[in-house]
Amino acid sequence: MQRRVVITGLGAVSPNGIGLKNFWQNTCNGVSGIDRITHFDPAGLACQIAGEVTQFDPSQYFSASDLKKLPRSVPLAVAATQEALAHAGLDLAHFSEEEFESLGVLVGSGGSGFDFSEKQFEIYFSKQKHKISPYAISNSLVGMLSSEISMYFGCNGRSHVMSNGCTSSTDALGYAFNTIRYGQEDWFISGGVESCVTPAMMHGFERMKVNPANYNDVPTRGSRPFNIDREGFVLAEGAWMLILEELEHAKARGADIIAEIAGYGTTCDAYHRVVIMPDGKQSSRAMSLALNDAKVNEDEVDYINFHGTSTLINDRVETLAVKRTFSNHAPNLACSSTKSMVGHPQGASGALGVTVSALTLKNGFMTPTINMENPDPECDLDYVPNQGREADPKIAMSNCISFGSKNSALVLKKFD
Repeated sequence: MQRRVVITGLGAVSPNGIGLKNFWQNTCNGVSGIDRITHFDPAGLACQIAGEVTQFDPSQYFSASDLKKLPRSVPLAVAATQEALAHAGLDLAHFSEEEFESLGVLVGSGGSGFDFSEKQFEIYFSKQKHKISPYAISNSLVGMLSSEISMYFGCNGRSHVMSNGCTSSTDALGYAFNTIRYGQEDWFISGGVESCVTPAMMHGFERMKVNPANYNDVPTRGSRPFNIDREGFVLAEGAWMLILEELEHAKARGADIIAEIAGYGTTCDAYHRVVIMPDGKQSSRAMSLALNDAKVNEDEVDYINFHGTSTLINDRVETLAVKRTFSNHAPNLACSSTKSMVGHPQGASGALGVTVSALTLKNGFMTPTINMENPDPECDLDYVPNQGREADPKIAMSNCISFGSKNSALVLKKFD
């Protein structure tokens, strides 16, 4: 018998707001967190804007000595996890040994330690090998991300990282969902984090010609999904963490339930390293698999949080995939892109989308896609342009598309 899985806690450390309340309020109001890069001097880059988490103080979570050993993604994830635990009403100070042993961590990230690795390579190639950190290897590995979270909070359960490019945290949440649903665990800390606004990453994406070059003087307009004049995605960082629980487990401790996760689907185009299949077939199939898994009909879905990166091909193919999936119901869907305000946080995209989808169901408000000024004729759905709206959605979907031809989707239900 399949068990029901619910979300009981959320935490957000986002370019447009640190803390869940700030993030949600700014997202509802269409406030962008995209600005000129401050993590390093972007001179020489065509694109000099990013979605950075400014005014974040990692020293609240780690000592100066520890911070020298860690990638930036770790304090971002710890901060979001701490908020998610508090939001779920979980006080670890009163946890039993059994509770610590049952609470696992399953997080998604595209790379996790980009900044730390780059610094170590700089030291190596500057011929100062004796200054390389003894943690250069361990904390450059993406798998160490969940270990650091587990160690920080004392969680002795499973500790795993999903790294599937931009679908990483969708897949992490999907696997946590299935692990709980089929009775192997009762709860999880799950979600996504990325900190990839680094010189090498920016130069690498510039070589791919996927970043906007004409918005350095107006950064908040740089991420413009579904516009005919969009130039590409704005790279971003951030962490969105969730507490997932089996329904009866959550009810037994009197948890406030935010939303229910009902279905998960994933496919691969098996097509290209960085280009998605133009017909949207496998992206559509991932959404259909998620709907079938949730036992939800296409015409029951009210809202989709789009991957919506602001690249020419992604926005068109995702729109086409939604039309393939939902057919005559597609024009009735509200489909917004939070990346218009946050930028593209790579592997954390799914956790961002699920957080917004859950809050949309809980609060009855659909967040906007900002910068909708010159719509692409091939992107002709209801993207909740420029201004959010009150609504009463019952079923939502978070959709993601990744390098490596991967597609993943999660279906959420309003908890009744």
